[in-house]
Amino acid sequence: MRKLGPRLILHVPVLYCSHVQFSNNVLRSGGDVVKLVLSETIDRPPTDVFRFVATDHVKNHPRWDPEMSLVQETPGPIGVGTRIHRTRTRGESRVEGEMEITEYDPDRTMGGVTRDGPMELRSQMTVAPEAEAASRLTFTVESDNAPLEMMEEPIKGSLRRIKEMLEGEG
Repeated sequence: MRKLGPRLILHVPVLYCSHVQFSNNVLRSGGDVVKLVLSETIDRPPTDVFRFVATDHVKNHPRWDPEMSLVQETPGPIGVGTRIHRTRTRGESRVEGEMEITEYDPDRTMGGVTRDGPMELRSQMTVAPEAEAASRLTFTVESDNAPLEMMEEPIKGSLRRIKEMLEGEG
């Protein structure tokens, strides 16, 4: 980690040499580590965006992703160590798993490890100021055993719905 100005930037070491790019957002390496990075500018202050996607994550995630149901397993507000039971339903398919919050920097970053069935994902949501009263919301997802290239479009849809919901609160 290194500190740049007032923001703490987390650098996750990625252990691969060669990249084959599936799209502008998904990278796969020879070591089978896949990383997906997607961003959206939202015309709301960073505190509003962070509250919606992180602080109130259990309540709001099913709003932007209707296939997802969440139940917080640990008491208290979301923070490092919080565990959330997840159920994703697509048609007749149902996958249950758990997310554990591993990083929480209020109004800036929330990260976690998600285990859904045999898949493990490492994810991070960051919120950064952009322009006047706007924010840049970035989702980063990394895995060595999940088909992230299949997750790109659903995550883009989630970002679009988050933007619509937050900007509609105006």
